[in-house]
Amino acid sequence: MKLLLASKSKARRAMLEAAGVPFGVVDSVLDEERIKADLREQGLGAMALAAALAEAKALAVPAGDDLVIGADQMLERSDGTMLDKPRSRDDALAQLLSLGGKTHFLHSAAIVAERGQAVWRGSESVALTMRPLGTEFLNLYLDEEYEAIRWGVGGYRIEGPGVQLFERIEGSHFAILGLPLLPLLAFLRERGVMAN
Repeated sequence: MKLLLASKSKARRAMLEAAGVPFGVVDSVLDEERIKADLREQGLGAMALAAALAEAKALAVPAGDDLVIGADQMLERSDGTMLDKPRSRDDALAQLLSLGGKTHFLHSAAIVAERGQAVWRGSESVALTMRPLGTEFLNLYLDEEYEAIRWGVGGYRIEGPGVQLFERIEGSHFAILGLPLLPLLAFLRERGVMAN
């Protein structure tokens, strides 16, 4: 039995590698935007949406007896609206300006599937409060960071210069990076993927 990560996220890969988890990477081929739109039409909230997308990714991999990790995140403003990955630099600027001076929530979910069934589910939420942000600062930030953040929800990488955007963070650093890592590690020890 092998462990496979169905994610293109460099941060998720780096977390698992740093934790000493033996795993391979597979591509989960699915139309994520269509699935997300269908789930939103069903009225799912941000955490449920992240979990459903994580499950879809894990189940989209034909893995036989191997364990497959699917993961996703959703960003929720304090008013309950959700943000997606920015479509352009201007979109990233608008997202960051809308989050400045406010608290938002990042919901991180992971599913482990085996033989086409979810055998473990984990999720964590983090409250992130941005400092008030000016357009001049954000333009300088995006000049430096846009290529790195364009594929991430919210327009920031907390593990890079994006940390300058925040005044307070409450919750797991690992969840911000894309995995409820400590609960996942506990499950992997239970299953014998890692030494107990």
